[in-house]
Amino acid sequence: MEWIYLSPHFDDVALSCGGLLWEQVQAGEGASVWTICAGEVPTGELSPFAKSLHERWESGHGAAALRRVEDRRSCQLLGAEGRDFDIPDCIYRRDPGSGTHLYASEAALFGELHPGEEPLVTQLGEALAGVIPAGTQVVAPLAVGGHVDHRLVHEAAKNLGGTVWYYADYPYIEYAGQEEWVRLAQREHVDLAVSNSGLQAWISSIAAHTSQVSTFWPDLEAMAVAVGAYHSRVGGVRLFRR
Repeated sequence: MEWIYLSPHFDDVALSCGGLLWEQVQAGEGASVWTICAGEVPTGELSPFAKSLHERWESGHGAAALRRVEDRRSCQLLGAEGRDFDIPDCIYRRDPGSGTHLYASEAALFGELHPGEEPLVTQLGEALAGVIPAGTQVVAPLAVGGHVDHRLVHEAAKNLGGTVWYYADYPYIEYAGQEEWVRLAQREHVDLAVSNSGLQAWISSIAAHTSQVSTFWPDLEAMAVAVGAYHSRVGGVRLFRR
């Protein structure tokens, strides 16, 4: 069986499903991580918000290149193939008419997709439909937490044919609280086991995204504890049906 995991950013699939990918590869199945918002940092002035993220990541204008290297290491640890698309991260995207940055604050990241990006959703959906082989199991984000790039990939995946599964976006699902987890549990789903070895591979795959760990945790030890606690919810990863 072949699996394609759609990752809004370089780290999202590692965060949400790393242990499951490892288990699938160990079982002889094929698994690929397709990162959608993997485009290069555009030339020109960045928003103050984007600059602040570059400072936190210690990446400068080479953020995409740095994160791509991290992702390849992460995929290698999981035994998965990596593929990148050329859509820039939302923090770089501009209104084509006015040139203003569409998502220039933390609040904007977790709001609605800008109406001007509706064509982008359609274009992405068509692009994915044109390259995903028939019979492939596709796994897309639920967009829990509402990050605009997660919304973009979720909406594009909704129009794909064939089998589409969805993963709960970690760690955003933890921030959403127990009520959201209970609500999601009412949807059709399957719990797929991740062994202790798979859990360690999961943690290592997240740690490979060195620039991003501080976004969610103070250090690697705290990350490992948190991922272990998340794993214990269902003993692995829960995938949801369309």
